[in-house]
Amino acid sequence: MKTWKKIAIGGGAVVLLAAIVGFTVYQSHKNVVTVQTGKAQRMDLVAVVSASGEIRPKTYVNIGANAFGKIIRLYVKEGDRVKQGQMLAQLENVQSAADMDAMQASLEAARTDAVAAEAALNTSAADLNRAKSDAERSDLDWTRAQGLYKDALIAKSDYDMQKANHQTAVAGLAQAEARVAQAKAQKDSADRRIGQAGANLTHAADVLKKTTYQAPYDGVITNLPVREGETVVMGIQNAPGSTLMTLADMSVITAEVKVDETDIVNVQMGQTAQVTIDAIPKKIFKAVVTQIGDNAIVRSTGVSTSQQASTSQEAKDFKVVVTLVDPPDDLRPGLSTTAKITTATRGSTLTIPIQALTVRRQSDLLPKDEKGSVQAASPQTDASKDKDKDKQEIQGVFILRNHKAEFVPVDTGIAGTTDIEVIKGLKEGDEIVTGSYKVLRTLRPGSSVKVDNAAPKKEEEESS
Repeated sequence: MKTWKKIAIGGGAVVLLAAIVGFTVYQSHKNVVTVQTGKAQRMDLVAVVSASGEIRPKTYVNIGANAFGKIIRLYVKEGDRVKQGQMLAQLENVQSAADMDAMQASLEAARTDAVAAEAALNTSAADLNRAKSDAERSDLDWTRAQGLYKDALIAKSDYDMQKANHQTAVAGLAQAEARVAQAKAQKDSADRRIGQAGANLTHAADVLKKTTYQAPYDGVITNLPVREGETVVMGIQNAPGSTLMTLADMSVITAEVKVDETDIVNVQMGQTAQVTIDAIPKKIFKAVVTQIGDNAIVRSTGVSTSQQASTSQEAKDFKVVVTLVDPPDDLRPGLSTTAKITTATRGSTLTIPIQALTVRRQSDLLPKDEKGSVQAASPQTDASKDKDKDKQEIQGVFILRNHKAEFVPVDTGIAGTTDIEVIKGLKEGDEIVTGSYKVLRTLRPGSSVKVDNAAPKKEEEESS
């Protein structure tokens, strides 16, 4: 055989062998899925609930108008710090001051009448004592006269005179007792008039007092919607002219935030939080949960569900108040804030990236031949039960074993920002599929996989 034929046959054999190898490699990679992976590893995990709201003082009061009148003096301006008892505002008080003077005069007159009534009572009491003495003497004379007349020792005229004197003394005693009773009644009436005048004076003093406003405690004037010369009204809540000012006790500052209904079950009293304020960037304040609302608040309207006549399927929040541990002095009520509440912590716990978690139906985990055989062999009633069982969703992850993706159900615990705790199903060091999202959504158990953890970096470089 000639040399060129040998070369041609050898070259053909090489080409054929290369084609066979290429075809085999192509077929072997035809159903291979490219994935990114991570490790199940132990780390410290912190579960955080984030919520937004605004800064509020723990104690504040809207000082409302207690009387109708014109403001003649404002002693403070917005932003002033005041002490307890400090004068804040003065309303016109000409009529109320005159009423108080009149009631004071009436009280003094009633007291004078009471003194006169007491003197009359004392006089009546003295007259009663004299009448009693006269009656006793007359009774003795009358008794003696009766004995003498019986023994015929006095004349009939003397007997009749003693009888008349005795009757006169008895009548005088009754009259004196009546005058004493009358004087007591007048004294009681005078005392009651004193009480009535005192009550009227208290009423007038209260009306007069309500024209002046003092600080109930130390604080800061955070709102002052009125000016001197304006007329204020009473009894109309939140109406213009009914609120003079707002006084806030800035010694205790809170952040009032709204927590989503799905997270509120994890929030408890005393949990720590980190508060950030939009007006003070790059600074974190420590806080503690001090109040948790019981009623849900409809997110779109801000109205509590207990105030609604009908139920609503809208998203709801719960009010949570966290108290700042060391607030700065320049905080103002109403500043926007965000609180990150630490609801749970785990030290050195087994974790995986949250994106590695996926859900599969029971039917997706069975081989095809098992699906068909189970459904064909089961009776009508059992088939419906199996069908419901097949629809049951199972939470788990895909773990790499022998270059294949195997679905493993897992039990999870608390979730951090990027990782979640695994209680059961994995062990430290297991390599799990973490992406991409599209692959995790469509990946089937038993699929052949190829690990390419550099793929996301390449995609980022191409997009940039």
